[in-house]
Amino acid sequence: MKRAGALRQVSDFSDFASGRRLRELLSQRGPGQAPRHVQASPDGQQLLLLLHGRQVLAFPRLGTGPGRLERSWQPPQPPVAGLLFLQSPAALTAWVLAVVWEQGRTEVWGFVPALGWQLQQSLELCHGARARVVSICSQGSSLVWCEERPPSDTHLDPGRGAFRYCICTRALELGEQGPHLGATRIVLHNSPQYQVLASPQHVFLVPTGATFASVSTFLLIWCPREAKVTIVAPCGGFVHSEVLHSSDFKKLVFGSVGLLLPVTLLDIHTCALSSCGGLLLLSAQGTVHLVQPDGTWRHVCDLGGSCLAQGDPVQLKAFGSTLACVLAGVLYLIDLTSGRLIEKKLLSTKEVHFLGSPSREEEIQLLTPTGIYCFSFSSPEEGGRPEPALVEMVFEEACRYYQRRSLSSSQLTVEKLKKGDMFQAPIALSSILQHSLPARERAAKSLPETYAKLLSTLSMDLQSYLSLELLKSCIVGASESEVDRCCEELVEQEVGRLLRLDLDRENLAYLNTVFSSFPKASWKAIRGSLQLQQNGDGLLVARATSDIWKKVLGGPAPHWAQQEEMGLNGVVPLFELICGSLHRFKPKWLPHFVELSQQYVGASWPCSTTEGPEGGVPLYKRALAVLDRQRHRTASDRELEIELLLGSARPNAVLQAVQLLVLLRRWQRVVEVAEKFSQLSPLLSKEIFTTLLAQVAQHRDLDPYLAALWELSPADLTAPDILSIVLQHLPSSAGDPAPFSAGGAPLTLALLKPLLHKVAQRQGTQGELYADILQGSPFPPPAPPRQHRAGPRAAPGMPQQDSFPGL
Repeated sequence: MKRAGALRQVSDFSDFASGRRLRELLSQRGPGQAPRHVQASPDGQQLLLLLHGRQVLAFPRLGTGPGRLERSWQPPQPPVAGLLFLQSPAALTAWVLAVVWEQGRTEVWGFVPALGWQLQQSLELCHGARARVVSICSQGSSLVWCEERPPSDTHLDPGRGAFRYCICTRALELGEQGPHLGATRIVLHNSPQYQVLASPQHVFLVPTGATFASVSTFLLIWCPREAKVTIVAPCGGFVHSEVLHSSDFKKLVFGSVGLLLPVTLLDIHTCALSSCGGLLLLSAQGTVHLVQPDGTWRHVCDLGGSCLAQGDPVQLKAFGSTLACVLAGVLYLIDLTSGRLIEKKLLSTKEVHFLGSPSREEEIQLLTPTGIYCFSFSSPEEGGRPEPALVEMVFEEACRYYQRRSLSSSQLTVEKLKKGDMFQAPIALSSILQHSLPARERAAKSLPETYAKLLSTLSMDLQSYLSLELLKSCIVGASESEVDRCCEELVEQEVGRLLRLDLDRENLAYLNTVFSSFPKASWKAIRGSLQLQQNGDGLLVARATSDIWKKVLGGPAPHWAQQEEMGLNGVVPLFELICGSLHRFKPKWLPHFVELSQQYVGASWPCSTTEGPEGGVPLYKRALAVLDRQRHRTASDRELEIELLLGSARPNAVLQAVQLLVLLRRWQRVVEVAEKFSQLSPLLSKEIFTTLLAQVAQHRDLDPYLAALWELSPADLTAPDILSIVLQHLPSSAGDPAPFSAGGAPLTLALLKPLLHKVAQRQGTQGELYADILQGSPFPPPAPPRQHRAGPRAAPGMPQQDSFPGL
């Protein structure tokens, strides 16, 4: 949505000396009569005009001091190549004006309020009499220019004559004794013609209409501090940087000729510097691009319209984060960060020049034949309160959100969302944001009571967002030395913010981008969020909250092989991201971090619950998968793998670690691991002892550790079992071995005698314990024999009766 703005006149030239003449000069429209260059002094008290390259006029504001600068030159004296304002350390004046002619003559002028304009020094910039300055700029206290040095051979072919230029630099020192020039340094010789533009840290060499066609496909970026030149061919996506070992232009680009030849010519109509140190390029088709000092090429916007001819007047200037462009009598204001059109205004004149404001970098000032105008956005009292980009983004995101969930085929737009009262959430959030953004305190009274309650709930999140936006704006205008620090702080805030949210796929994908773009800053941020540090005993500790731990350990484990087979760029879970950062910046902490994670999983997710890290993959295997994805495995990676296996304390992992140590033939470490982990379970103890006994049967490397190894023999292992294992793993021999073979001494029963004696003694002790039972009387004892007693005899002739009558 466009922000309403208006042009406000701040001067009609009545506050300038000779204001009527100034108005007349600016009103001239004939060819060669209009001012070629208009510039304001750093303090804003002087207006400088360059007329058709041979007349310099300075118009001071009334009350600044006496005197007015007016200099003119007639042929055959060459025209002026540039007007430069330089900072001066002198006490009388804060800046000086350097007037540079094409033949290299330089006049340094200073303005003293009590005396007016004073010529301080006349200098010679170029050494050769035939040299000609075609473009010049200033960077700090140094002058950088493109100098033409005509060859002595007048019949030289055009191809070789196109490389008769050189890029030079020379310090202009301004001291109490007066200005003087330092030694000349040639940055590039045998160069084509370039227009030079200087940012605080870099110098851009831009091809012109007179540049040879074969080298008009790229531009150069020179960094004086690093003595490095970057070749940028935006149309072909080619960026190459190298340190200047030679000042020959042809040698510089020779290695890239094959890549640069098929690239199309650069379409540059107008160029200007941005406030962030980049270069703005306007093509003949009305397209604006931004070239960063590192060679990054970004499309900003497309102004559209018909093709521009080479002589069409176009004004282009960056005011902070706003790009101002006057094209065919139309003023365009574009947000450089988003590329959105802020304002489009039709002007009453095409003769417009931009002026820089000495007090405010983002204040847009226009110089026209009728006066100086300042563009200002309408204030809330005027009814045209601008909506910040963040508020507009709320409605755009709400449109996408509701459109995805809508069953209607009609397209939902931002205007419909603002006018309708169906969706109250974006309206409430936009009102809160407008109330909370800087310089919006006057709107606090208009905030509804229901929104005020919601504001108190969102206060912490709003404060985080505002500090984040403020930090982003600082990065745009920061110098190179401050960018790293600002980026670290920005990444720290972003990682902390994401850890407070639900890590859905979208947020996790964004977190992956942050880790890949800023690996070192991301490692510092996640280390601070988890509070990873070593205690006094050298052990790794983490004081993170349970919510952060659940986000770190949550999410399904990635299936690396499946993603690689399908060619998908899968999103890596947070646990794998942290393991990758630890492996890169603090590899010794990786096994201890996995152990800490395992301890938290065991304490927070008992085995009886269905919650916990999804996927069912042990954490040590997920960490090992990160190591397996490394292209070049080193010895330290193998050591990390062993430590991860041992740190898991799982029987299969421990046994795998023992096997890796055996392959590496690290026998002392093998025995130490066997002594430590044989106490975990009898089954693991037996597996480890069997593995090591097999190695004893094959070679003699474990002979110094046999005494410690025999102590680890399992209790249920018998002498026949031992001999069976040894016989199975004895090295095979094709024939009878020689008495002094090179393979080493074979295994003898004398080496196994202590182990066999230990096993036999253990079995003998067990036999003695049960000897008395085995040799004693059987149990139970035999039953005693029965004794039969005789009953009373019956009388003869009497019948016998039952013992229990009646039964």
